[in-house]
Amino acid sequence: MTPKYKRIVLKISGEALKGNGEDPHSPEILKDLARQLKEIHEIGVQICLVVGGGNIFRGLKGIDKGVDRTTGDYMGMLATVINGLAIMNALEAEGVQVRVQTAIPMEKVAEPFIVRKAIRHLEKGRIVIFVAGTGNPYFSTDTTASLRASEVQADCILKATKVDGIYDKDPMKFADAVKFDSISYIDALEKRLAVMDSTAFSMCMDNKIPIVVFDMNKPGNILRAVKGEKIGTTVS
Repeated sequence: MTPKYKRIVLKISGEALKGNGEDPHSPEILKDLARQLKEIHEIGVQICLVVGGGNIFRGLKGIDKGVDRTTGDYMGMLATVINGLAIMNALEAEGVQVRVQTAIPMEKVAEPFIVRKAIRHLEKGRIVIFVAGTGNPYFSTDTTASLRASEVQADCILKATKVDGIYDKDPMKFADAVKFDSISYIDALEKRLAVMDSTAFSMCMDNKIPIVVFDMNKPGNILRAVKGEKIGTTVS
């Protein structure tokens, strides 16, 4: 089996790890994610992972609780570290070698982000998890995914979500929402489609990195995405 994309950045929201319970980490979801990643790892795909922190703390929501935006964003970045370690643990339980690289130095917990070292890990068959965002407030983990994909020269960003692609409006609220099979970066920006922020879209456009948005809850979808099957929506 020859994958269409040899090196990917997989972007997962923190909320996706939560499941339906109150626990921020569902053991079942973590195990399923690890097994899906192992499956594509075994066919030779080099995998980078960027995970959000919304299941623990989201910077923007902190404003409503009286938390300063900059402080809230740093809290959110630290939440991504917790999520990254949880995914690392699940992957190692499946026998996969993993390295966690952080944009905020914390040598007791993870390696500092060094792009050449990250690429070397990928070449040695390790999965690399990028945590702590870009290390700066006011930048989302979507932007982190775009930045890291550009730095490691990834072939594609796979954005795993709870819906099966990009729609012209929220399909959870509008029954007549229309799904796009494919869309250009410019159209996605002009239509203000709330899948990735404009900074992330612009960076992918400038560096010609396609984005595949798909439903991560359907078993086997990550494999289908790296094989280049027509699932979800492709932004290119």
